[in-house]
Formats: sequence, C-alpha cells, structure tokens
Amino acid sequence: MNLSGILVVARPERLSAVIPALNALPGVEVHLVDEATGRIVVVLEASDILGEIEGLKRIKALPHVLVAEMVYHYLADDRQTYAELPPDLAEQDSNACAVPAYLND
Repeated sequence: MNLSGILVVARPERLSAVIPALNALPGVEVHLVDEATGRIVVVLEASDILGEIEGLKRIKALPHVLVAEMVYHYLADDRQTYAELPPDLAEQDSNACAVPAYLND
C-alpha cells in the first residue's frame, strides 16, 4: 500500500464542484479544505507507485483543478522492483519540484 499526500488548488468559487469530484475518485479522500484560498489536502491510496502516478494524473485532469502536486509519499509494501524510473517521473525537468510562487503566501 502506498499513501500520497496531495495538495490540490482550485478557485474558491469552484470548490463545490471539485470536492465531490475528488471524493469520487478511487482511493482519494479529502481531508482538509481552505475555502478562502481554494487549497485542498487529499490522501491518495494506491497499490504501487504506478497507481499513485495514475491517481495523481486523474486528479490533475479534473475540471477546475488548477494545481495538484504530491507533497508526501509513504511506501508500505510495494514489492515491485523497478529497473528505471517510471516514464512520467523520468520526463520531469529539474525544476519540477520547485514550489510555485503563488503557494508561498
């Protein structure tokens, strides 16, 4: 089991659509909502790393989601051995982990 903490950002006026859409995704649970800023903290549970990547991609593809980034990862029993980074991770550039300026307020 793998758990990911994901920060999702939406416009505050769109939260009423985004929150139910997040909760409807398999393995996703909304834990915290800041209605003033549109920030949402979700936990994604997946069976392995590839499942986490797919889950994050589904979150990012939801209507009205401006940003969704994994900020925490916990790996419990992923027994799969990977010979290389999954392609979605390998394609990211060196700035992929930079925090967007608008999240620093």
